[in-house]
Amino acid sequence: MDISFLGRGIIIGLAIAAPVGPIGILCIRRTLAEGRKIGFVSGLGAASADACYGAVAALGLTAVSSRLVSHQDQIKLIGGLFLCYLGMRIARARPTETESDAYTPSMAKAYGSTFALTLTNPTTILSFVAVFAGLGLAEMDGDRAPALLLVIGVFLGSALWWLVLSGGVSLLRGKLTPGRLRWVNWISGTILVGFGLLALGSVVR
Repeated sequence: MDISFLGRGIIIGLAIAAPVGPIGILCIRRTLAEGRKIGFVSGLGAASADACYGAVAALGLTAVSSRLVSHQDQIKLIGGLFLCYLGMRIARARPTETESDAYTPSMAKAYGSTFALTLTNPTTILSFVAVFAGLGLAEMDGDRAPALLLVIGVFLGSALWWLVLSGGVSLLRGKLTPGRLRWVNWISGTILVGFGLLALGSVVR
């Protein structure tokens, strides 16, 4: 068993998670508003979804990947609507409200929401297929061990990024006044709505 595939997977996971998109914005906002744990758990939801798509590609589950890609418009529609809803709710949240009224997700909801949002981009499978083929996994008939190591590495690399991001952002949390946090809510919510509209626009086109 070549353990180097685990290291390659960690690098791939970091590369996939690092670009700031809607999930990154959501995790940053949650870290600032609700703390490092909620921010990190939100990131773990995205890491888990990346690992699921990586597993589909690595294990050659072409029937699953083909079905997901063929229904990508419907999946993106759901994701776009959810992003718009989430963004508007965050933008309207007021730091002075009581905890029962403000948008403060539990760990389960924080994890589940980012897991679901990340799954609304099924074309991610195609990226994994290309990467795994480039690493020669397509030529390993019947040998699933390297593929599984790579998928585990993808999850660990992605999780490492969210750990670093949530930890770094949490250092700024103590400097936030209710007024500044209100701006954070409005800006992050608006950006999330923008990402949602882009997803809906891609479906229309």
